[in-house]
Amino acid sequence: MLYEIVHRFPQDMIFQEDGPLISLYQSTHRSFPDNKQDPIVFKNLLRVIEHSLKQKMSIEPIDAIMKPFYDLKEDKVFWNNTSDGIAVLASQNKCIVYNLNNPVKELAVVADSFHIKPLLQAFQSIENYQLLGLSRENFTLYQGNRDGFHEIKIDPDTPRSMHDVLGNQLSDSYLSHGSYAGAGGPTMYHGHGDAKEEINKDTEKYFRYVDSFVLEKYSKVSKLPLILVSLKEYHAEFKKLSKNPYILDESISKSMESIEMNDLQDNARVIIEEINREKTQRLVELFAQAEAESLGSSDLAQVAQAAYESRVETILIEEDKIVSGKIDSKTGKIKFGDINMPDYDDILDDLAELVLLGGGVVFVLPKDKMPVTTGIAASYRY
Repeated sequence: MLYEIVHRFPQDMIFQEDGPLISLYQSTHRSFPDNKQDPIVFKNLLRVIEHSLKQKMSIEPIDAIMKPFYDLKEDKVFWNNTSDGIAVLASQNKCIVYNLNNPVKELAVVADSFHIKPLLQAFQSIENYQLLGLSRENFTLYQGNRDGFHEIKIDPDTPRSMHDVLGNQLSDSYLSHGSYAGAGGPTMYHGHGDAKEEINKDTEKYFRYVDSFVLEKYSKVSKLPLILVSLKEYHAEFKKLSKNPYILDESISKSMESIEMNDLQDNARVIIEEINREKTQRLVELFAQAEAESLGSSDLAQVAQAAYESRVETILIEEDKIVSGKIDSKTGKIKFGDINMPDYDDILDDLAELVLLGGGVVFVLPKDKMPVTTGIAASYRY
């Protein structure tokens, strides 16, 4: 296999590889029969890339750089297990593939830099979140965004239930509990004195395991906000012992067994939209303050020069706006040109890459959330 499926962004290759660099994006489908069309769309996008490469390279290096794409096109296992979108970035030395949890606009471009704006939006915490469905017996994880959410597939060998996690450590008091909820419902416990204390100790051990597992395997990797979904009486108990800095104060007070998926999504959307509204408002306010103090700008040429000099602390970029051209890697000056030509890309995208390379932060916002009409709003370090 000449390509690597990765789960973190950005990758080092974003900043290390020389051109020509290929960026391909397309929406995909999770299930049959809709996913049957996905390889066909991919094949059509490959024709666009081949045409662009032929304007710049001879046939032999084209065959080499395209080989991972041809292999991916024939990978039936891959196409049967996609989510809502894919991104493929390739150089002459490396090819990486992202499975995305949100649809993306079709794009196939060859340039001297990667097109990363859709990836930034796909991975930024302002768009995405995770849900932890927790009971005393089991837990589930979901990932979502403004378009929907899906259950995260956890390795089947991973201990999930309290019985699997605690094993021989499970107290006799817990094993002899009574259930009043009926099949499929949340279990209710009774007990007095020592028996109840033992059950509470078991619950604490299990919650600590769940917290550690989610933090190490998912939260630290994704850095996404985490919403707890559980019966109300577990919220304070779990959050008191949790070491996960990504868990939100806002929770959903329902058991996973009792809540409909549509209701769960609606509840999560309300929480995330309010957090995003506050975060976006704060970013806009910080830009306005920086601009008033001559420490910010929405002028394309000025921001490009500042990014070239690694002076940009934060930049806001409009999600669907494209400014065709490139930034001179030796001077920081802007040169406009046709994005369909191999030498040009999206200047806003190049700015995002420069800001990341300089240690800054990039946020991609919808047009109606942007504080300016130029497509960029940058705050400087000095």
